[in-house]
Amino acid sequence: MPLGARPVVRVSALARLLVISQAPGTKVHASGLPFDDASGDRLRGWMGIDRDTFYDIAKLAFMPMGFCYPGRLAQGGDAPPRPECAPLWHEALLAQMPRIELILLVGGYAQRRYLDAGNVTETVRGQNRGGRFLALPHPSWRTGGWERRNPWFGAEILPWLKTEVARLTGPG
Repeated sequence: MPLGARPVVRVSALARLLVISQAPGTKVHASGLPFDDASGDRLRGWMGIDRDTFYDIAKLAFMPMGFCYPGRLAQGGDAPPRPECAPLWHEALLAQMPRIELILLVGGYAQRRYLDAGNVTETVRGQNRGGRFLALPHPSWRTGGWERRNPWFGAEILPWLKTEVARLTGPG
């Protein structure tokens, strides 16, 4: 681990919503909070919730594909998540979260593991809303252009996501 091991994962036996994402970046590694960066601002906007709700351990759990910052690629950008984390930990951690009703699969790594999916755009667009999983693109700065090219995401996916998030994180 280029910055040392600092797993960023939040498991909750009370949460009804789980976010499975890629791996922490440098800002998240420093703070120890999942999505404590610009991508988190975008994801919270998609979900229609504030920071307090997002980080309420009784409402949301977070489990990335790689628990620690994986470093940078030589050509730029973050390296892929460490491949040993998910097979080693996901099943055991999921067993500790019996109330999870919806799992947000954020980005291609999570979608490939849980849906055996290929292309993120095709996976997000073609999914069956209402199941245990909801595939989302990774909310990086690059996604702004993707959203402009795929207006169906804002028109079809986000309203359903916001309704489900409100249902799962609201009172009761």
